[in-house]
Amino acid sequence: YEVTFISSSLRACGVCGDLAKGYHFNALTCEGCKGFFRRAIKRSTQLCCPFLNKCTITKNNRRSCQACRFRKCQAIGMRKEMVMSEKEVLERRIRIKKKKMLVAPIQLSSQQEETIQELLCVHRSTFDSAFYRFSGFRPMDRNILPASEYNHSENEPPYTCSLSSSLSSSSSSSLCGSFEKQDNQGGEQARESTAVFTALPHVADLTTYMIQDIISFSKGLQDFRSLSIGDQIALLKGATFEVMQIRFNMVFNTKRGTWECGHFTYCIDDALRAGFQPLLLEPLLKFHHTLRKLGLQEEEYVLMQAMSLFSPDRPGVQQHSVIDELHENLAMTLKTWIDCKRTGPEKHLLYPKVMACLTEMRTMTEEYSKQVLQIQDIQPDVISPLIVEMVRKNPCNDL
Repeated sequence: YEVTFISSSLRACGVCGDLAKGYHFNALTCEGCKGFFRRAIKRSTQLCCPFLNKCTITKNNRRSCQACRFRKCQAIGMRKEMVMSEKEVLERRIRIKKKKMLVAPIQLSSQQEETIQELLCVHRSTFDSAFYRFSGFRPMDRNILPASEYNHSENEPPYTCSLSSSLSSSSSSSLCGSFEKQDNQGGEQARESTAVFTALPHVADLTTYMIQDIISFSKGLQDFRSLSIGDQIALLKGATFEVMQIRFNMVFNTKRGTWECGHFTYCIDDALRAGFQPLLLEPLLKFHHTLRKLGLQEEEYVLMQAMSLFSPDRPGVQQHSVIDELHENLAMTLKTWIDCKRTGPEKHLLYPKVMACLTEMRTMTEEYSKQVLQIQDIQPDVISPLIVEMVRKNPCNDL
């Protein structure tokens, strides 16, 4: 309700003659008379003049008679209905604050910048998109053979490390022993089958290779290292499949429907030949098309990986509040990054779409674990112990 200030010429206050810089409540007044009029309107007491209501109001004596000063305010046109109530003042402040937030450019905080840089650095050192370090693997065989023609001795997994030993060389012997016991039980439960999946050895080696890199990625993060070994294992067991798919999506070709990993090119049929079923593969392929079409930047991919890793609702997690706070900070960093760096009319849709993709992966994780154990049961001694550890449902506090 205050009109713009006058700067072209100096004007006198219509009430006391002091310097007036603008219009207040419909009249040209000084700051002092503006404040006086507002206070007088909000007061419930009636003003009385002790001098016959004939006081002359000047800059020097304007405090001597409030009644005549108030009457002078009204005489020059100051309107009481233009004085805002406390509620109106509060609402106006909120509107101004919101307007400033809309006008002010959104920026990443220094902590958010550091988080992104740490994730990028660790990701680049642990993700080999050309798969140059993928060596010593069993070759891909895209046929399906009868079990009688399958030679188990030539298809033993070259990778035998365990999850607990990968996380910490100082892990307890009971933890390692529990994992070894799981592997022995898995071999004893193996049964005969009429056919084997000849693509499985290569796919199993590729999966183990990816898991090892994901473990290295996790260990490279300060927040992950600060957690207990039990929570580290719980988070990895819950997130490995999801992080693996996020990484694979970075090399997914939507036109061909293939994953181009340097000299290696894979299609969904390779997973089928490795024993996986359409119940998993059909939604998985759809997921990769959906996520890849979002055109995510590397920063957005690494934040997705970290959000998946630091999920507080994984089975066996103990430090729920700590991990929940980490997850929320990562989610806010992703949203702020998108708001800062993205342009175009649909940028406000990107964050909810990314979150929907993360949710979609959660629905596939259980089916993936189930099918891996089924394949392990049908064709034992091909899948590495590390993969089996990742998919077994056993809270780490029971180990």
